[in-house]
Amino acid sequence: MKSKVNRIMIVGTGSGCGKTTVTMGLLKALRNSGMTVSSFKCGPDYIDPMFHSEIIGAKSRNLDLYLCGGNTVRYLLSRGAEGTDFSVIEGVMGMYDGLGFDGDDFSANHISRETGTPQILVVNVRGKSVSLLAELSGYLNFRENRIKGIVLNGCSKAMYPSFRKMIEDALSVAVLGFLPPVKEAEIGSRHLGLVTAEEVEDLKRKTDVLGQAAAECLDLEGIIRIGQSAPELDFDRISISSVCSTPVKIGVARDRAFCFYYEDNFRLLADLGAEPVFFSPLADSGLPEGISGLILGGGYPEEHLAQLSENRSMADSIKKAVQSGMPVYAECGGFMYLGETIEREGRVYPVAGAIRGHSHMTAGLVRFGYKELTANRDNLMCKAGEKIRCHEFHYSDTDCYGDGFTAEKRGRNYQTIVADDTVFAGYPHLHLWSNIRFAENYVRKCSAYGGKTWK
Repeated sequence: MKSKVNRIMIVGTGSGCGKTTVTMGLLKALRNSGMTVSSFKCGPDYIDPMFHSEIIGAKSRNLDLYLCGGNTVRYLLSRGAEGTDFSVIEGVMGMYDGLGFDGDDFSANHISRETGTPQILVVNVRGKSVSLLAELSGYLNFRENRIKGIVLNGCSKAMYPSFRKMIEDALSVAVLGFLPPVKEAEIGSRHLGLVTAEEVEDLKRKTDVLGQAAAECLDLEGIIRIGQSAPELDFDRISISSVCSTPVKIGVARDRAFCFYYEDNFRLLADLGAEPVFFSPLADSGLPEGISGLILGGGYPEEHLAQLSENRSMADSIKKAVQSGMPVYAECGGFMYLGETIEREGRVYPVAGAIRGHSHMTAGLVRFGYKELTANRDNLMCKAGEKIRCHEFHYSDTDCYGDGFTAEKRGRNYQTIVADDTVFAGYPHLHLWSNIRFAENYVRKCSAYGGKTWK
């Protein structure tokens, strides 16, 4: 199939160069101009799409070649862009930074090549003059790319004409504007990146300021023309059918403590016959009525341990549901909460106690990165020997990783995932489009459970 999607990718010279700032400002400016906009994030990051979604008024999605493969990425890009005038894709890290040090596989540049998406390169000009030309020349000529323009971040209005003339005189690339430092729009960060969009109380004001700056300082017409020049996406359609005779309700933890979800996972589950019912382990007293399955995503449970621990009625509700045989799929923070205790700064907090395990916060990343999982035995999501790719990103550890799967990363293997016929719980994050059978099996098991009385 072919699909015409007007699109550009905002790439950068490295983390911290201003990709997210430029992307947010551009999305807001395009929306303010009257366009309907869709947005995407390269790689496995959960937080930047939250900010995109707040700006465009619709869910942002992830594009990840390692997790999903080329055809699925092109299909999800086309599907996510349906009904919109323009799509903005935010890159990840530096544009050439991918899986390792021997190439740009799975980088933003790789996704640009795979999808034929024109790139706009963001570079921070602070402390630079002529040296900027060497930096830009390197990015333009290092290897195959689709860079069609440059945006200068951290550039003053007074200095922009000089920078633009210098770059366009020396290099065969258009300069498409700048963003000055906008202190009123700065957003805080913590150990997993930016704080979440829900935690920024004055986010609307910040994005309004960014949008105004982008409208005044970026060449929106030039950026739109570049996006309209993008070639058609070419992909094989992926056919999904419901696996249950009637819709099955699945409880999904969603609040400030549990907020890391891939939007396309929900869409896949819905296509298979699942209906998400959102609830808050922080605020609600128990699980929603009539659910036949449970999903506990990642997030920041460590930031809300007192409240989670004190909400015993919710913890007991989850424990009883899991012990009754309700299918449960828990990732990272959700996996920690499903266990017995979480320790932070010397204090131990009791949590759900639905599975074995005590976790604790750490000073650095543990088991970080992309991996491939292979099932050691039949379980809730798959048969023994089946595989799915995953990603881990956590500043915590546990005394009970589980042994349901073998994780492999560059020749190194270790055991992970608490897995049996009704439980799939562990640190790895899954993009279910990596292996659709996992989602199919999960929904079938939820349908078979059938909303039994478990309280």
